[in-house]
Amino acid sequence: MTDQTSGRWLELGTPGGIEAYVHGPVGEVRGAVVVCPELYGVNAYVRGICAELAGLGYVALAPDFYWRSRRRTELGYSAEEREEGLTLMRALDRDELVADAAEALDSAVAWADDHGVAFVGTSMGGHIAVRAATELRFDLAAVFYPGWLLNSGFPLVGPVPPLETAGRIAANGVYLLGFCGELDHILPPEEWQEAERKLTEAEVGHELVTYPGARHGFAADRPADHDAAATADAWRRVHAALAERL
Repeated sequence: MTDQTSGRWLELGTPGGIEAYVHGPVGEVRGAVVVCPELYGVNAYVRGICAELAGLGYVALAPDFYWRSRRRTELGYSAEEREEGLTLMRALDRDELVADAAEALDSAVAWADDHGVAFVGTSMGGHIAVRAATELRFDLAAVFYPGWLLNSGFPLVGPVPPLETAGRIAANGVYLLGFCGELDHILPPEEWQEAERKLTEAEVGHELVTYPGARHGFAADRPADHDAAATADAWRRVHAALAERL
């Protein structure tokens, strides 16, 4: 691939279509990771994840899933910016998301240097990674507090939530590694337990981890939500899974 050691925006696939922020490693490529952002877009937090993954030897690309409404969205965490993000998220369409994920996967495969590809996602991005796993073949989905796995309500989910077709994840050979906080208000314990049941029933290779006392967004750089111990443990597990599966 073109030298991306400093990270920059690139067009993926179709001219005039989706772009991604891409950060490549300095030395040997160990695989590629599609980083799916939460509702705040490809902001400094997401670009930091890309830089850290590149430092470990992976080509990291963060797609701009909002591109049809607004390009290169980068939001902070104020109440007003959260509302902006929610408005943009409500405009997302499930089938368009899958098409965008497919373009990102094609680019990731091309840049992976014959290694594997993973999707990593937080919150909304975790949902996108799981949805992608029901439709596309790749090696690992590592998801932090993914929403709407078993319930609908947004166009990005569509009429059938992703874990209602968990068998497709198994058929696509995607291993699912998931993280949730005990106090998550979006993904409550009973839903996380039902997700575990659905994955086991569908024979999806997986591990779901719950962190006592942690909230939704525990891995983000928002002081009110951040849990340093949970974040460190989750990323340790992600790095180990990337090394094993890519």
